[in-house]
Amino acid sequence: QVQLVQSGGGLVHVGGSLTLSCASSTNILSFYYMSWYRQTPGSRRDLVATIYGGNRIHYDDSVKGRFILSTDNAKNTMFLEMNNLKVEDTAIYYCKALTNNNDDYWGQGTQVTVSS
Repeated sequence: QVQLVQSGGGLVHVGGSLTLSCASSTNILSFYYMSWYRQTPGSRRDLVATIYGGNRIHYDDSVKGRFILSTDNAKNTMFLEMNNLKVEDTAIYYCKALTNNNDDYWGQGTQVTVSS
């Protein structure tokens, strides 16, 4: 059973920065991919960024150039560095891991609030 534990998040002003962490109980290089999603009330959970095979990274256009996904493989942790934050970045952020057996696991979610 994989456990993903998130930390980080909080309240920040427009233009500020925050970093989210997602610590895995399992070697993150064993995952097919890991992703960050975000969700606002009444909306679906949207993909923010994904890392495939530990090195190929894809960003949604809405965060490209502002957010940076990185990993610390030794600590089995994925990060999302969020810069130049906008009000529309306000959401609950979730990390997700997909195994090679097609099992998916989610973090508990963390609130990010950007105030104007």
